[in-house]
Amino acid sequence: MSTDLHPDHAAPDDLADLRRAAGALRPALVELRRDLHRHPEIGLDLPRTRARLLTALDGLPLEIALGERLSSVTAVLRGARPGPAVLLRADLDALPVQEDTGLPYASELPGAMHACGHDLHAAALVGAARLLAERREQLAGSVVFMFQPGEEGDGGAALMIEDGVLDAAGGRVAAAYALHVASAQLPAGTVGGRPGPIMAASDTLRVVVRGRGGHGSSPHLALDPVPVACEAVLALQTMVTRQFDAFDPVVLTVGTFHAGTAENVVPDRAEFAATVRSFSPAARAQVLDRAVRVARGIGEAHGCQVEATVEPGYPVTVNDPVEAGYAERTARRLLGADRYFDMPRPLAGSEDFGVLAGHVPAAYLVLGACPPDADPFTAPYNHSAQARFDDDVLGDAAALLAALALGRTG
Repeated sequence: MSTDLHPDHAAPDDLADLRRAAGALRPALVELRRDLHRHPEIGLDLPRTRARLLTALDGLPLEIALGERLSSVTAVLRGARPGPAVLLRADLDALPVQEDTGLPYASELPGAMHACGHDLHAAALVGAARLLAERREQLAGSVVFMFQPGEEGDGGAALMIEDGVLDAAGGRVAAAYALHVASAQLPAGTVGGRPGPIMAASDTLRVVVRGRGGHGSSPHLALDPVPVACEAVLALQTMVTRQFDAFDPVVLTVGTFHAGTAENVVPDRAEFAATVRSFSPAARAQVLDRAVRVARGIGEAHGCQVEATVEPGYPVTVNDPVEAGYAERTARRLLGADRYFDMPRPLAGSEDFGVLAGHVPAAYLVLGACPPDADPFTAPYNHSAQARFDDDVLGDAAALLAALALGRTG
C-alpha cells in the first residue's frame, strides 16, 4: 500500500511557525512536567494529575469529558471548517519504583516514580492542545486529546475506548498518533518510527506444579515438583529456539520462581511466572498455546499435576503503513531530515496504544530524550530508578504532536 494516500496539509511556513511557538511554550511545559514528576500517581486513579492537567488546559476552547472509572481526560478541539477527526494520546501513570536520580524535582512520594516519561507525554500533549487551539482557523476537522491513565498494565486504553474516546468528536476518528520518550538508546531529539509492528505484545504465563511433599533425605517417597518445574523452564527456552521463526521471534523470560520453605523438605508445589513477548498475532497465538502444552506435558510425564494459565496483556502495536509514512514525512519536515531514522526492528516493550491501533489506523513514534550529560548507549533506560529525561525535547514533542494533527486535518 502506498504511504502517500492522504495529503499533508501543513505548509512549511506553518511548521516553522509551529516550532517557534512550541519553543516559546517550552518553559511552561517544563514547569508542568516537573510538577507532575514530583507528584507521581500509579494506576487508573490519578486525581491530582487530572486536576493539574485541567488547570493547564483551562481557558482553551475545548469540550472536556472526565472518566468515571478512571481519572481520564478527553478534550475535543473543533476546527473552523468541517473535516476528519484525529486523536492524539498521552499516558499519565507512573511506576512503583523508588526514584534514585538525585534530581531537584525528584518524586516526593516514596515508592512511586515517573520512570517511563509519561510526565513528559502529558506535558507535551498539553502543549499540542495550546498550539492547535491558537490555530483553529487552520483546522478542517477536530482533534481529540486523550489523556490516559493506566497504561502500565492496567488497561486504561481499553477502558477509554469503552467510554467512547474514539467517537468523542461525534464520529470515529480517522487516525490516532502518539509518541514515547526514551531516556537512552536514542540521542535527544531524534525521532524513530517504522511501518508495521513497532512494539511487542506482552502476556504472562503462570505455571503451578503440584507434587507430594516429604523429607529431603528420602525424595523417592515424595513427588518432588522442583526438578519438574526446572525442567519445564528449560523446555520452554528450547521451544522458543526450535519452534519459532527467527524472523518472527518470540521472547519468553521466567522472572519469578518459588518453591519450598526449608532445605531438607520436599515441597508439595513449585511455581513460576514468565513474560511472553511476540511481534505478530500468529506468533502470539502459537507461543501461548505451545507454552501451556509444554508445561502440562512435562508435568504429566513426571506424574505431577500442572496448572498452566495465560494472562493476556497488550497486543502488538502495529503502525498503519499509510499513517507511518505520513508521520515520517511530518517529522522530517518539522525537525529536519537528519532528526528522523527508520527503526530496523520493533521494540520488545509493550504498549496499550496497540489497543487503539487495533481499532483505527495509527502511528506511534519514539523520541530520544537522553540528557546531554549522558551517553545514550549506556544511560539508564526507561523503568530504571535512575532514568532521567531531557526536558529540552518538550517543545519539539508538543510541536510534533500538533503538526501530526494539523497536517492531517488542516
